[in-house]
Amino acid sequence: MKPSQSDIDRLIRAALDEDAPWGDLTSQTLLPAEATVTAHLVAREPGVLCGSDLFRAAFTLTDPTVTTHFHVADADTFAANTVLATVQGSARSILQAERVALNLVQRLSGIATLTAQYVAAVAGTNARITDTRKTTPTLRLFERYAVCCGGGHNHRFSLSDAVMVKDNHLAVLGSTDITAALLQLRSGLPHTTHIEVEVDRLDQLDAVLAAAPDTVLLDNFSVSDLQTAVARIAGRVLVEASGGVSLDTVAAIAATGVDLVSVGALTHSVRALDLGLDIRAGDQPYRGSTRK
Repeated sequence: MKPSQSDIDRLIRAALDEDAPWGDLTSQTLLPAEATVTAHLVAREPGVLCGSDLFRAAFTLTDPTVTTHFHVADADTFAANTVLATVQGSARSILQAERVALNLVQRLSGIATLTAQYVAAVAGTNARITDTRKTTPTLRLFERYAVCCGGGHNHRFSLSDAVMVKDNHLAVLGSTDITAALLQLRSGLPHTTHIEVEVDRLDQLDAVLAAAPDTVLLDNFSVSDLQTAVARIAGRVLVEASGGVSLDTVAAIAATGVDLVSVGALTHSVRALDLGLDIRAGDQPYRGSTRK
């Protein structure tokens, strides 16, 4: 799942073009062209790192002479006040790339850190924590890599990867025999295609199981109903739980025996981790985390 360099460069070039389409007007007019600095990426809080390659690329694609050295690797945990990376080179170049570099490493590290908290909460169960398609458009590859860095797993990557029959599909079908519809669907697919079907109520379960899908998604089930459903399924298919999942509820959900717990919050509402770029020129520290 680690993004390729070409994927990284594509994203970073677009982000740099958005943030400085004609360069950094402030730095170009205020700072001497020959000024050089050393900058440190510093953790203001504990977390799990993700996005080191994107952070480095933001500086390199701005100015190939800027060097970035990470002291912590992606997926590593760190404490508050840890120096995560050192950046050296042109002051103009480092300040121009700073916001793009920080925005990405903060968001991805936030996702990795939150995922690690969910993974820790279900320790001792057989449940995997997975992400969803509720990702930032154009950032899915990177956000899902961050989930992996936090110890989580990935769901289908796109609508083209697998069949997932959800409540809105069933609403369109209306009163159609769901078992027959699913069997017909199966007959038109390659044998390698995974089929998952969402179930909103216990009384829908038997009709879906009769079509022998690969996974059943139990959406917004109570813990009691999850236990009932898991017992009724009895290992015949994979069982995924989704909806109403939080750090307060995930342990109880995992303890019901489900195989997967999908958590949209890992990517759709995550808080960026508080990381700052501290720049030193001479004896004066510059607190990069306060820049807008």
